[in-house]
Amino acid sequence: MPFITAFVKRYGRWFLGLIFILICAAGAWRWWSGPWVDVDRVLRRDVVQSVVATGRVVAPHRVDVSAMVTATVARVPVSEGQVVQAGEVLITLHSLELKALSEQAQAALTQAQARLIQIQEVQSPVAAQALAQAEVQWQTAQAQQHRQRELLAQGFIGPAAWDEVVKTVQLAQAQFNTALKQSQALQPQGIEVRLAQTAVDQALAASKAAQVRSDYTTLKAPVAGVLIARNIEPGNQVQPGKVLMTLSPSGPLQVVVAIDEKNLHVLRLGQSALVSADAYPLQRVPAKLAYINPAINPQTGAVEVKLDVESPPAQWMQDMTVSVDIQVNRRDQALVIPLHSVHDKDKAAPWVLHVVNGQAQQQQVVLGLQSAGYAVVLQGLQPGDELIPLTVDIQPGGRVRTPPH
Repeated sequence: MPFITAFVKRYGRWFLGLIFILICAAGAWRWWSGPWVDVDRVLRRDVVQSVVATGRVVAPHRVDVSAMVTATVARVPVSEGQVVQAGEVLITLHSLELKALSEQAQAALTQAQARLIQIQEVQSPVAAQALAQAEVQWQTAQAQQHRQRELLAQGFIGPAAWDEVVKTVQLAQAQFNTALKQSQALQPQGIEVRLAQTAVDQALAASKAAQVRSDYTTLKAPVAGVLIARNIEPGNQVQPGKVLMTLSPSGPLQVVVAIDEKNLHVLRLGQSALVSADAYPLQRVPAKLAYINPAINPQTGAVEVKLDVESPPAQWMQDMTVSVDIQVNRRDQALVIPLHSVHDKDKAAPWVLHVVNGQAQQQQVVLGLQSAGYAVVLQGLQPGDELIPLTVDIQPGGRVRTPPH
């Protein structure tokens, strides 16, 4: 104890002075080195720029079902919201006028066909027989004329009798020519047969036309789909052109979205997108940008775009509200920095505070794609560089200490 007491008396002041000096040196070193700060580091990562909007589900086209004739609705076997197949009966109409016209056309066809059969099976054989008889009579008259000529030369008959023979031959020849023409007209390629066949063709065409008009009383689904509107009931009177039902065809759907015109410059046909219905937000479905309207809506300042959805979920319904995330740009493994480390990011010369050897140095950077709070660095930085966030009050040239990697 005496030794310690003597030591303190002799060296105490020097010891306290040394401690004081050490404390001051530590303070000076801390002041010179700067404060501890959390920094952002330049990283490599995939960057995707998206345009987000709200739209609605639509079919690429809707099919309106309307009547072609004036008639009364007899039956409507389908209901709104029902899935129908192509060719399925949607509406049955009733029209006494169309029924009468169809029966009249069928009767005219039967009559024309009977007339053709009569010519082929009755008149043609009779005409052929008449032609044969006329030919025989003409030949007989010619033979008689030959004998009478000899008698006339011998003076056994007078001129009056000869004139009668000549007239008989001429009459027989005329009858033969008439029978020949009638027989030719009744042959398969003759005029009478062709006229009768034409009458049959005309009656058949009229019958088909009447059948077509009669078929208009049965309205069928032109394509498979969902019936989204029904505007008719049994007993109603319909007119041509009036829309009775609306069908949403099965198959690919489209999403119609209104995009702010300021994003028009980044939109391109074929860009990928993810779509989710507000009713099923966790179900994200891929889609592709298929159409960009060439006109801007002057009231809303938006441009209408359409996206094809090849495999829509079964739960999706016509006009359902959806959220759309269109991927307009992408950079894989790009150098990125947080935007909260960039000064003057919206100006022509953005810059960052880059920590170099413990000192904050102002570094100008060239930025590219920006998305989700990050920006791609095109020039000015390297991977792993440390940046001071805007929230840290450090001036260019100031000393800082950063945590180890």
